[in-house]
Amino acid sequence: MHIEVQYGDGKECVELPEENLGEIVHPKDLPPLDETAVLDGAFKNPLGSQTLEEFIKRAKDILVVVNDATRPTPSGRILESMMPHFQGKTVNYIIATGMHRAPTEEEFKFIFGPVYDRVKDHVLVHDSKASETSFVGVSRNGTRLLLNRKVVDAHSIIVISSVEPHYFAGYTGGRKSFLPGVSAYETIEQNHKLALRLEAQSLRLKGNPVNEDMEDMAKALKDKRIFSVMVVLDKHHRICHASAGHLKRSWRAAIKKADEVFVVKLKKKADVVVAVTAFPYDIDLYQSQKALDNAKYAVRDGGVIILVSACRMGVGPETFLNLLASANTPKDALEKISHTYKLGYHKAAKMAEIGLKCRMMAVTKLDPEIARKSHMEPVPTLQEAVDKAVRELGPRAKVTFIMDAVITVPKVQ
Repeated sequence: MHIEVQYGDGKECVELPEENLGEIVHPKDLPPLDETAVLDGAFKNPLGSQTLEEFIKRAKDILVVVNDATRPTPSGRILESMMPHFQGKTVNYIIATGMHRAPTEEEFKFIFGPVYDRVKDHVLVHDSKASETSFVGVSRNGTRLLLNRKVVDAHSIIVISSVEPHYFAGYTGGRKSFLPGVSAYETIEQNHKLALRLEAQSLRLKGNPVNEDMEDMAKALKDKRIFSVMVVLDKHHRICHASAGHLKRSWRAAIKKADEVFVVKLKKKADVVVAVTAFPYDIDLYQSQKALDNAKYAVRDGGVIILVSACRMGVGPETFLNLLASANTPKDALEKISHTYKLGYHKAAKMAEIGLKCRMMAVTKLDPEIARKSHMEPVPTLQEAVDKAVRELGPRAKVTFIMDAVITVPKVQ
Protein backbone atom coordinates (compact mmCIF):
# COMPACT_ATOMS: atom_id res chain seq x y z
CA MET A 1 0.00 0.00 0.00
CA HIS A 2 1.36 3.43 -1.02
CA ILE A 3 0.91 6.24 1.52
CA GLU A 4 2.03 9.87 1.17
CA VAL A 5 2.37 12.38 4.01
CA GLN A 6 3.14 16.09 4.03
CA TYR A 7 6.78 17.00 4.64
CA GLY A 8 7.70 20.67 4.29
CA ASP A 9 6.95 21.75 0.73
CA GLY A 10 6.94 18.16 -0.49
CA LYS A 11 5.96 14.64 0.50
CA GLU A 12 7.38 11.62 2.28
CA CYS A 13 6.18 8.31 0.86
CA VAL A 14 6.02 4.83 2.33
CA GLU A 15 5.12 1.42 0.92
CA LEU A 16 3.43 -0.69 3.58
CA PRO A 17 1.92 -4.18 3.35
CA GLU A 18 -1.82 -3.93 3.82
CA GLU A 19 -1.73 -6.32 6.77
CA ASN A 20 0.48 -3.82 8.64
CA LEU A 21 -1.82 -0.84 8.16
CA GLY A 22 -3.64 0.20 11.29
CA GLU A 23 -5.65 3.36 10.62
CA ILE A 24 -5.18 6.61 8.69
CA VAL A 25 -6.44 9.55 10.72
CA HIS A 26 -7.30 13.04 9.45
CA PRO A 27 -9.25 15.88 10.97
CA LYS A 28 -12.75 15.37 9.65
CA ASP A 29 -13.40 16.48 6.07
CA LEU A 30 -16.24 19.00 5.86
CA PRO A 31 -17.99 20.58 2.88
CA PRO A 32 -16.59 24.06 2.09
CA LEU A 33 -18.61 27.04 3.28
CA ASP A 34 -18.82 30.65 2.11
CA GLU A 35 -16.30 32.13 4.56
CA THR A 36 -17.52 35.68 4.07
CA ALA A 37 -21.08 34.65 4.87
CA VAL A 38 -19.96 32.65 7.92
CA LEU A 39 -18.01 35.62 9.30
CA ASP A 40 -20.71 38.14 8.50
CA GLY A 41 -23.26 35.97 10.29
CA ALA A 42 -21.06 35.87 13.39
CA PHE A 43 -20.51 39.67 13.32
CA LYS A 44 -24.25 40.34 13.06
CA ASN A 45 -25.36 37.66 15.53
CA PRO A 46 -22.86 37.85 18.39
CA LEU A 47 -23.09 35.90 21.64
CA GLY A 48 -23.68 38.11 24.69
CA SER A 49 -22.48 41.27 22.98
CA GLN A 50 -23.25 44.13 20.65
CA THR A 51 -22.84 43.48 16.95
CA LEU A 52 -19.43 44.23 15.47
CA GLU A 53 -20.81 47.37 13.82
CA GLU A 54 -22.22 48.68 17.12
CA PHE A 55 -19.02 47.78 18.99
CA ILE A 56 -16.83 49.68 16.55
CA LYS A 57 -19.17 52.66 16.39
CA ARG A 58 -18.70 53.29 20.15
CA ALA A 59 -14.94 52.69 20.12
CA LYS A 60 -12.60 55.64 20.71
CA ASP A 61 -9.65 53.60 19.47
CA ILE A 62 -9.27 49.93 18.61
CA LEU A 63 -6.48 47.43 19.26
CA VAL A 64 -6.77 44.16 17.33
CA VAL A 65 -4.98 41.16 18.89
CA VAL A 66 -3.91 38.52 16.35
CA ASN A 67 -1.93 35.29 16.54
CA ASP A 68 1.62 34.88 15.30
CA ALA A 69 2.79 32.61 12.48
CA THR A 70 2.88 29.48 14.65
CA ARG A 71 -0.92 29.32 14.38
CA PRO A 72 -2.98 28.73 11.22
CA THR A 73 -5.50 31.45 12.13
CA PRO A 74 -6.55 33.25 8.89
CA SER A 75 -6.35 36.68 10.57
CA GLY A 76 -5.97 38.46 7.24
CA ARG A 77 -9.13 36.95 5.76
CA ILE A 78 -11.06 37.79 8.93
CA LEU A 79 -9.76 41.36 8.96
CA GLU A 80 -10.68 41.77 5.30
CA SER A 81 -14.30 41.13 6.28
CA MET A 82 -14.00 43.66 9.12
CA MET A 83 -12.31 46.46 7.18
CA PRO A 84 -15.50 48.18 5.94
CA HIS A 85 -16.50 48.77 9.59
CA PHE A 86 -13.16 50.42 10.45
CA GLN A 87 -13.72 53.56 8.36
CA GLY A 88 -12.85 56.71 10.32
CA LYS A 89 -11.46 54.80 13.31
CA THR A 90 -7.92 54.62 14.72
CA VAL A 91 -7.00 50.95 14.54
CA ASN A 92 -3.75 49.34 15.64
CA TYR A 93 -2.76 45.69 15.65
CA ILE A 94 -0.66 43.67 18.09
CA ILE A 95 0.80 40.25 17.38
CA ALA A 96 0.35 37.94 20.37
CA THR A 97 3.72 36.24 20.25
CA GLY A 98 3.68 34.94 23.81
CA MET A 99 7.29 33.90 24.36
CA HIS A 100 7.97 33.38 20.65
CA ARG A 101 10.31 35.52 18.55
CA ALA A 102 9.12 38.37 16.35
CA PRO A 103 7.81 37.39 12.90
CA THR A 104 9.94 37.53 9.76
CA GLU A 105 8.74 39.62 6.82
CA GLU A 106 7.39 36.47 5.19
CA GLU A 107 5.52 35.61 8.39
CA PHE A 108 4.01 39.10 8.63
CA LYS A 109 2.56 38.49 5.15
CA PHE A 110 1.25 35.09 6.25
CA ILE A 111 -0.40 36.57 9.35
CA PHE A 112 -2.12 39.51 7.64
CA GLY A 113 -2.54 38.07 4.13
CA PRO A 114 -4.65 40.27 1.85
CA VAL A 115 -4.66 43.28 4.22
CA TYR A 116 -0.94 43.43 5.00
CA ASP A 117 -0.16 46.49 2.86
CA ARG A 118 -3.04 48.38 4.50
CA VAL A 119 -2.11 47.59 8.10
CA LYS A 120 1.69 47.15 8.17
CA ASP A 121 2.37 50.67 9.44
CA HIS A 122 0.08 50.09 12.43
CA VAL A 123 1.40 46.73 13.67
CA LEU A 124 3.00 46.20 17.08
CA VAL A 125 4.83 43.03 18.08
CA HIS A 126 4.56 41.90 21.69
CA ASP A 127 7.92 41.14 23.30
CA SER A 128 7.45 39.24 26.56
CA LYS A 129 10.83 40.40 27.86
CA ALA A 130 10.90 44.00 26.62
CA SER A 131 7.35 45.33 26.17
CA GLU A 132 6.05 47.57 28.96
CA THR A 133 3.51 45.70 31.08
CA SER A 134 0.94 46.47 33.76
CA PHE A 135 0.13 44.37 36.83
CA VAL A 136 -3.55 43.34 36.71
CA GLY A 137 -3.79 40.85 39.56
CA VAL A 138 -2.80 37.42 40.89
CA SER A 139 -4.36 34.16 39.66
CA ARG A 140 -5.91 31.55 41.96
CA ASN A 141 -2.67 29.56 41.47
CA GLY A 142 -0.50 32.47 42.62
CA THR A 143 0.68 33.58 39.17
CA ARG A 144 1.42 37.31 38.93
CA LEU A 145 -0.57 38.61 35.97
CA LEU A 146 1.41 41.15 33.95
CA LEU A 147 -0.12 42.28 30.65
CA ASN A 148 1.18 44.38 27.77
CA ARG A 149 0.52 48.06 28.62
CA LYS A 150 -0.85 48.79 25.13
CA VAL A 151 -3.59 46.22 25.72
CA VAL A 152 -4.42 47.56 29.18
CA ASP A 153 -4.62 51.14 27.87
CA ALA A 154 -6.66 50.39 24.74
CA HIS A 155 -10.25 51.65 24.81
CA SER A 156 -11.64 48.79 22.73
CA ILE A 157 -10.06 45.42 21.92
CA ILE A 158 -10.86 42.97 19.16
CA VAL A 159 -9.46 39.46 19.66
CA ILE A 160 -9.05 37.18 16.65
CA SER A 161 -8.09 33.55 17.13
CA SER A 162 -8.70 29.99 16.02
CA VAL A 163 -9.72 27.16 18.32
CA GLU A 164 -8.29 23.67 18.32
CA PRO A 165 -7.12 21.20 21.00
CA HIS A 166 -3.95 22.19 22.88
CA TYR A 167 -1.73 19.65 24.58
CA PHE A 168 -1.59 21.32 28.01
CA ALA A 169 -4.00 24.30 27.92
CA GLY A 170 -6.93 22.10 26.85
CA TYR A 171 -7.73 24.28 23.83
CA THR A 172 -6.25 27.25 22.01
CA GLY A 173 -8.17 30.46 21.45
CA GLY A 174 -10.17 32.80 23.66
CA ARG A 175 -8.30 33.71 26.83
CA LYS A 176 -5.04 32.37 25.38
CA SER A 177 -4.66 35.55 23.27
CA PHE A 178 -3.96 37.40 26.53
CA LEU A 179 -2.05 34.69 28.42
CA PRO A 180 0.43 33.80 27.06
CA GLY A 181 -0.26 35.96 23.97
CA VAL A 182 0.52 39.43 25.33
CA SER A 183 1.78 38.64 28.83
CA ALA A 184 5.15 39.27 30.45
CA TYR A 185 7.79 36.54 30.40
CA GLU A 186 7.50 36.19 34.19
CA THR A 187 3.77 35.51 33.90
CA ILE A 188 4.20 33.00 31.06
CA GLU A 189 6.94 31.17 32.94
CA GLN A 190 4.81 30.83 36.08
CA ASN A 191 1.82 29.72 34.02
CA HIS A 192 3.69 27.18 31.91
CA LYS A 193 5.28 25.60 34.98
CA LEU A 194 1.75 24.43 35.79
CA ALA A 195 1.90 22.33 32.60
CA LEU A 196 3.94 19.82 34.61
CA ARG A 197 0.76 18.88 36.47
CA LEU A 198 -1.16 15.82 35.25
CA GLU A 199 -4.36 17.86 34.98
CA ALA A 200 -2.77 19.99 32.23
CA GLN A 201 -3.71 18.02 29.14
CA SER A 202 -5.48 18.18 25.82
CA LEU A 203 -9.28 18.69 25.86
CA ARG A 204 -9.33 19.29 29.62
CA LEU A 205 -10.41 22.66 31.05
CA LYS A 206 -11.98 21.92 34.44
CA GLY A 207 -9.26 21.52 37.05
CA ASN A 208 -6.55 22.35 34.51
CA PRO A 209 -4.31 24.88 36.32
CA VAL A 210 -2.89 26.29 33.08
CA ASN A 211 -6.39 27.10 31.85
CA GLU A 212 -7.32 28.50 35.28
CA ASP A 213 -4.52 31.07 35.03
CA MET A 214 -5.62 32.02 31.53
CA GLU A 215 -9.22 32.44 32.61
CA ASP A 216 -8.13 34.55 35.58
CA MET A 217 -6.24 36.86 33.19
CA ALA A 218 -9.41 37.23 31.12
CA LYS A 219 -11.42 37.96 34.29
CA ALA A 220 -8.96 40.73 35.15
CA LEU A 221 -10.10 42.40 31.92
CA LYS A 222 -13.83 42.03 32.60
CA ASP A 223 -14.36 45.80 32.57
CA LYS A 224 -12.64 46.24 29.18
CA ARG A 225 -14.60 46.54 25.93
CA ILE A 226 -13.67 43.30 24.13
CA PHE A 227 -15.15 41.84 20.95
CA SER A 228 -14.03 38.29 20.24
CA VAL A 229 -13.92 36.48 16.89
CA MET A 230 -13.24 32.74 17.21
CA VAL A 231 -13.00 30.49 14.18
CA VAL A 232 -12.56 26.77 13.68
CA LEU A 233 -10.69 25.58 10.61
CA ASP A 234 -11.12 22.34 8.68
CA LYS A 235 -8.18 20.20 7.58
CA HIS A 236 -7.69 22.45 4.53
CA HIS A 237 -7.46 25.52 6.84
CA ARG A 238 -10.82 26.81 5.58
CA ILE A 239 -13.17 28.45 8.07
CA CYS A 240 -15.93 25.99 8.98
CA HIS A 241 -17.25 27.86 12.02
CA ALA A 242 -17.18 31.37 13.41
CA SER A 243 -18.60 32.69 16.65
CA ALA A 244 -18.24 36.25 17.89
CA GLY A 245 -19.05 38.61 20.73
CA HIS A 246 -18.32 37.87 24.40
CA LEU A 247 -14.83 36.38 24.80
CA LYS A 248 -15.75 33.29 26.80
CA ARG A 249 -19.11 32.57 25.16
CA SER A 250 -17.74 32.81 21.63
CA TRP A 251 -14.78 30.61 22.61
CA ARG A 252 -16.99 27.97 24.25
CA ALA A 253 -19.17 27.82 21.13
CA ALA A 254 -16.06 27.28 19.00
CA ILE A 255 -14.85 24.49 21.31
CA LYS A 256 -17.98 22.46 20.53
CA LYS A 257 -17.20 22.67 16.82
CA ALA A 258 -13.49 21.99 17.40
CA ASP A 259 -14.35 18.72 19.14
CA GLU A 260 -16.39 17.69 16.09
CA VAL A 261 -13.50 18.44 13.73
CA PHE A 262 -10.36 17.45 15.63
CA VAL A 263 -11.26 14.65 18.05
CA VAL A 264 -11.09 11.40 16.08
CA LYS A 265 -12.01 7.93 17.35
CA LEU A 266 -9.60 5.02 16.90
CA LYS A 267 -10.52 1.35 16.98
CA LYS A 268 -7.43 0.41 19.01
CA LYS A 269 -3.94 1.56 19.90
CA ALA A 270 -1.24 0.82 17.35
CA ASP A 271 2.26 -0.59 17.64
CA VAL A 272 3.66 2.26 15.52
CA VAL A 273 2.20 5.76 15.13
CA VAL A 274 3.40 8.13 12.42
CA ALA A 275 2.82 11.68 13.73
CA VAL A 276 2.79 14.07 10.79
CA THR A 277 3.33 17.75 11.60
CA ALA A 278 1.52 19.89 9.03
CA PHE A 279 2.12 23.55 8.18
CA PRO A 280 2.44 25.94 10.02
CA TYR A 281 3.26 23.83 13.08
CA ASP A 282 6.29 22.32 11.31
CA ILE A 283 8.04 25.66 11.83
CA ASP A 284 10.38 24.16 14.45
CA LEU A 285 10.92 21.30 16.86
CA TYR A 286 9.41 23.28 19.73
CA GLN A 287 6.02 23.43 17.98
CA SER A 288 6.33 19.96 16.41
CA GLN A 289 6.54 18.35 19.86
CA LYS A 290 2.77 18.80 20.11
CA ALA A 291 2.38 16.11 17.45
CA LEU A 292 4.20 13.65 19.70
CA ASP A 293 1.93 14.55 22.60
CA ASN A 294 -1.23 13.74 20.68
CA ALA A 295 0.30 10.60 19.17
CA LYS A 296 0.88 9.19 22.66
CA TYR A 297 -2.87 8.58 22.96
CA ALA A 298 -2.73 6.30 19.90
CA VAL A 299 0.35 4.16 20.62
CA ARG A 300 0.59 1.14 22.90
CA ASP A 301 3.08 1.02 25.75
CA GLY A 302 6.42 -0.14 24.35
CA GLY A 303 5.51 0.96 20.82
CA VAL A 304 7.12 3.54 18.53
CA ILE A 305 6.14 7.08 17.55
CA ILE A 306 7.69 8.43 14.35
CA LEU A 307 7.69 12.24 14.19
CA VAL A 308 7.59 13.63 10.65
CA SER A 309 8.34 17.36 10.56
CA ALA A 310 10.46 19.60 8.33
CA CYS A 311 11.27 21.88 11.31
CA ARG A 312 11.66 24.70 8.76
CA MET A 313 13.19 27.21 11.21
CA GLY A 314 15.20 24.76 13.28
CA VAL A 315 14.73 24.02 16.97
CA GLY A 316 12.92 27.13 18.22
CA PRO A 317 13.45 28.16 21.88
CA GLU A 318 16.29 25.87 22.98
CA THR A 319 15.76 25.70 26.76
CA PHE A 320 13.86 22.40 26.49
CA LEU A 321 16.51 20.89 24.21
CA ASN A 322 19.36 21.87 26.53
CA LEU A 323 17.62 20.20 29.45
CA LEU A 324 16.97 16.99 27.50
CA ALA A 325 20.56 16.97 26.20
CA SER A 326 21.88 17.20 29.77
CA ALA A 327 20.02 14.01 30.79
CA ASN A 328 21.06 10.45 29.92
CA THR A 329 17.49 9.13 29.90
CA PRO A 330 13.94 10.52 29.92
CA LYS A 331 13.71 9.49 33.58
CA ASP A 332 16.82 11.55 34.36
CA ALA A 333 15.27 14.54 32.55
CA LEU A 334 12.13 14.38 34.68
CA GLU A 335 14.25 14.13 37.82
CA LYS A 336 16.14 17.30 36.87
CA ILE A 337 12.93 19.19 36.09
CA SER A 338 11.50 18.23 39.48
CA HIS A 339 14.34 20.16 41.16
CA THR A 340 14.34 23.31 39.01
CA TYR A 341 12.18 25.00 36.38
CA LYS A 342 12.76 27.41 33.50
CA LEU A 343 10.31 28.40 30.79
CA GLY A 344 10.53 25.63 28.20
CA TYR A 345 11.09 22.81 30.69
CA HIS A 346 7.39 21.92 30.43
CA LYS A 347 8.13 20.94 26.83
CA ALA A 348 11.05 18.77 27.93
CA ALA A 349 8.86 17.16 30.59
CA LYS A 350 6.15 16.25 28.10
CA MET A 351 8.73 14.70 25.74
CA ALA A 352 10.38 12.82 28.60
CA GLU A 353 7.03 11.41 29.74
CA ILE A 354 6.46 10.05 26.22
CA GLY A 355 9.99 8.60 26.27
CA LEU A 356 9.03 6.53 29.32
CA LYS A 357 6.05 5.08 27.43
CA CYS A 358 7.55 4.32 24.02
CA ARG A 359 10.46 4.88 21.63
CA MET A 360 10.58 7.97 19.45
CA MET A 361 12.03 8.30 15.97
CA ALA A 362 12.38 11.52 14.00
CA VAL A 363 12.22 12.18 10.26
CA THR A 364 13.23 15.85 10.10
CA LYS A 365 15.60 18.23 8.33
CA LEU A 366 17.42 18.94 11.58
CA ASP A 367 20.98 17.90 12.33
CA PRO A 368 20.62 14.26 13.50
CA GLU A 369 22.49 15.15 16.68
CA ILE A 370 19.61 17.45 17.70
CA ALA A 371 17.18 14.54 17.47
CA ARG A 372 19.48 12.41 19.62
CA LYS A 373 19.69 15.17 22.22
CA SER A 374 15.87 15.07 22.32
CA HIS A 375 15.97 11.30 22.99
CA MET A 376 14.64 10.59 19.49
CA GLU A 377 16.37 8.35 16.96
CA PRO A 378 17.02 10.26 13.71
CA VAL A 379 16.09 8.35 10.55
CA PRO A 380 16.65 9.80 7.04
CA THR A 381 13.31 8.79 5.47
CA LEU A 382 9.87 7.73 6.61
CA GLN A 383 10.20 4.46 4.69
CA GLU A 384 13.36 3.56 6.63
CA ALA A 385 11.73 4.53 9.93
CA VAL A 386 8.59 2.44 9.32
CA ASP A 387 10.63 -0.55 8.09
CA LYS A 388 12.90 -0.39 11.15
CA ALA A 389 9.98 -0.12 13.59
CA VAL A 390 8.12 -3.06 12.01
CA ARG A 391 11.27 -5.20 12.02
CA GLU A 392 11.79 -4.53 15.70
CA LEU A 393 8.16 -4.98 16.80
CA GLY A 394 7.39 -7.98 14.63
CA PRO A 395 5.83 -8.77 11.23
CA ARG A 396 2.29 -8.26 12.53
CA ALA A 397 2.96 -4.75 13.86
CA LYS A 398 0.22 -2.28 13.01
CA VAL A 399 1.12 1.23 11.80
CA THR A 400 -1.32 4.11 12.27
CA PHE A 401 -0.85 7.47 10.51
CA ILE A 402 -2.06 10.74 12.07
CA MET A 403 -1.91 13.20 9.19
CA ASP A 404 -2.17 16.46 11.17
CA ALA A 405 -1.03 15.31 14.57
CA VAL A 406 -0.61 18.69 16.26
CA ILE A 407 -4.34 19.40 16.11
CA THR A 408 -5.80 15.87 15.88
CA VAL A 409 -6.58 14.18 19.19
CA PRO A 410 -7.16 10.43 18.84
CA LYS A 411 -9.47 8.69 21.32
CA VAL A 412 -9.51 4.93 21.48
CA GLN A 413 -13.09 3.62 21.56
